Amino acid sequence: MSHRSGERRRFLTDRMLGTLTRYLRFMGYDTMSANSLSRGSSREDTLLLEIAVRDDRLLLTRDRELARRGGEQAVYIASEEVMAQIRQIADLGLIEPEIRMSRCSLCNTRLRPATLREIREARYAPRSTRGKEFSWCPMCRKLYWMGSHGTSLERRLKESFSS
Repeated sequence: MSHRSGERRRFLTDRMLGTLTRYLRFMGYDTMSANSLSRGSSREDTLLLEIAVRDDRLLLTRDRELARRGGEQAVYIASEEVMAQIRQIADLGLIEPEIRMSRCSLCNTRLRPATLREIREARYAPRSTRGKEFSWCPMCRKLYWMGSHGTSLERRLKESFSS
């Protein structure tokens, strides 16, 4: 793989891996999704391979033929179940499965610390902010913090990797 050492690996996922895409983003991995491309292109597979090479991204796909065409730039994801997908990628040494909350799960933008105003103005923020760290997506204007959802994701990862 042409991956430069010392840098975090970057991924590109096909349309069948939406949940995996969000998990990889929660784990802090720069993950572009085919869902961000316009639908209906008969050349989408070729386009995905071109993007993977151009942007030094590893293509993760449920399409066996596409993975074969991608060679070292692609990985066939065998399971439909997200925890098995994460385990496969981790077993290949491509990721460290832990929640980092450093990227927006929706748009992949790097999060920054939230301001007090952003926390106050987010109607969905928890009433008690004590002991919580908040992050903000400047693109989606979405507030993130390690609440019950993040804790649940973390627990699922731990359970999946302790077995």
